[in-house]
Amino acid sequence: MTRSPRWPLVAAFLIALSGCAGSPAIDYYTLDALPYPEARGDDSAPLTVLLGPLSLPEMVDRPQLVVRSGDNRVEIVDTSRWAQPLKSELARALAANLARDLGTLRVFLAEQSLHGEPDISVSVDVLRFESRLGVEAVMEARWTIRRKGGAAPLTGRSLIRETVQGKGYEFLVAAHGRALARISREIAEAIRRNP
Repeated sequence: MTRSPRWPLVAAFLIALSGCAGSPAIDYYTLDALPYPEARGDDSAPLTVLLGPLSLPEMVDRPQLVVRSGDNRVEIVDTSRWAQPLKSELARALAANLARDLGTLRVFLAEQSLHGEPDISVSVDVLRFESRLGVEAVMEARWTIRRKGGAAPLTGRSLIRETVQGKGYEFLVAAHGRALARISREIAEAIRRNP
């Protein structure tokens, strides 16, 4: 009768277990958004806005934060991640910002069910989402506004640079939140100027 060698299996298990114990902690981040406006009783026909689709560069469409460390070099930061997919995070924050900027509770994401045709549809193509730790957050977006009734769409472009006001990743994420809020204001101003 031969005995199976168990020590190599036990040793491999203990090595794997000790490797997990020393893993660095992962920090999760989310973009700040403006609070939704208060419901008003005098708004009998509130504006309905459908936001989406929203696209962004594949390079940053990942769970980890992607940070520029040179003109042609980026670092993928495994210990700093988005709390949800970045595309969803951007859409959620932008919808909340637009609701606040336009004074309506009726801003819906493209994946949400909506009864009837929206008054306005907004699609956003994020062209740049660049992060420089301790320096700046850059967002560039092309957006298109379509009104109900088939009027010609209105297209605009926003390029926002926000200074990072501290050294950590939380300050970098906060700068992206401020940049997104400024893009929202530009979209809302275009909607108001072109009824």
